[in-house]
Amino acid sequence: MLRLPDALRADLKDPVGPIYTDPSTLLADAGDGPLIAVGDVVTEHLLRETVPDVALVDGQTKRTPLDERVDLSPFDREVRVENPAATLSRDLLVALREGLAGGETVAVVVDGEEDLAAVPAIAVAPLGATVVYGQPDEGMVLVVVDETVRADMREFLGRMEGDVVAAEAALGFES
Repeated sequence: MLRLPDALRADLKDPVGPIYTDPSTLLADAGDGPLIAVGDVVTEHLLRETVPDVALVDGQTKRTPLDERVDLSPFDREVRVENPAATLSRDLLVALREGLAGGETVAVVVDGEEDLAAVPAIAVAPLGATVVYGQPDEGMVLVVVDETVRADMREFLGRMEGDVVAAEAALGFES
């Protein structure tokens, strides 16, 4: 549905929020809305303290398969989607939106790669929600969703290649 062009890759290098290495400290600074975890290592760390409302995992860290998959048994439900590297598939976007809409915790298991999922997670999460994603070799990035960061991520999605209108519809908003 959407593909990350090479020209936009540099825009994703800098973290969108502060970096934490301790999940309890991170959670103390989290917003009061839903908690969304993007990445296996992030999800594993957060599960030591709480169950995220939505977690997106792909069985990899830094594009290398993990020896052991994250234990997803604490989640109420698992959804499996396909999402090739450097893309955002319709299935991933819909699973993210539906995971946030339900009253149960959801693990989205991605066949492919979930690296870009923080962008639509921030774009669609309610104000006050917390999105946590990994910053390689540094820690976990905490993003408390406000109007500014949400608008920034929606604008970023609009610059990706592909069917932006359909992607926005899959997420449940229009620009």
